[in-house]
Amino acid sequence: MKKYILLLVGILALLFSVSGCGGEKKNEGPKVLKVGTEVTFPPFEFREQGSREISGFDMDLIRAIGRKLDMQVELLDMDFEALIPAVKRGNLHLVIAGMTITPDRQKIVDMSEPYYTSGLSLVVKKGNTAIQKPEDLKNREVAAQIGTTGEAAAKRLAGDKVRSFKTNEEVFQALKENKVEAIIIDKPVAQYYLKKNHPDAMIAGDTFEKESYGIVMRRHGELTPKINKALAELRQSGEYDKIYEKWFGKEVK
Repeated sequence: MKKYILLLVGILALLFSVSGCGGEKKNEGPKVLKVGTEVTFPPFEFREQGSREISGFDMDLIRAIGRKLDMQVELLDMDFEALIPAVKRGNLHLVIAGMTITPDRQKIVDMSEPYYTSGLSLVVKKGNTAIQKPEDLKNREVAAQIGTTGEAAAKRLAGDKVRSFKTNEEVFQALKENKVEAIIIDKPVAQYYLKKNHPDAMIAGDTFEKESYGIVMRRHGELTPKINKALAELRQSGEYDKIYEKWFGKEVK
């Protein structure tokens, strides 16, 4: 009889244990996706004046991806040049910051399928007719943000005349204060700054060096196929188009 009682007690204990484990899983919240960005790159990532929330096209897109993955998105604002090292160290799961897909970056991190196509622009003070194309930057003071493809292009075109700044706000301020004659920056970002804060400046000439933006992840990590799958599903469902139209208007295909 004692054997049966002990067996019954053991079964009940096992049932309670399994039930307890199930209850703990139900109480678990969504996993956290630590996402790095740099908030002086409107309309992709920025803060409205007086707001703590980070807004923008990239932010809406990564939140939609987070919902697809059933993960909570935690946004971390960092210096642009610190973003990739943070992914490599494992401090961030990914980066979305209007970052151009380049062979050099792909050697050290994974980058998603392209999610936006852009290009570089020259911005000068209104009335400047001397600078109309990239070749006109030779021997001229040029500003760009540190670690960007704009900075790389500026160094190729203007050599040691380039002045690099941490944020795009500082880049535009340098132009406003006549510390430089031109800046190199992604076209949609240039358009945003000119419309919002810098009516005394203009885009000179045509867009050059067409670029595609990608989401940055750890090299050969398990997130890469998941992010690409989520991006594809957002495009197929039409949700990507809705986010795009919110920030840029209807996409011309």
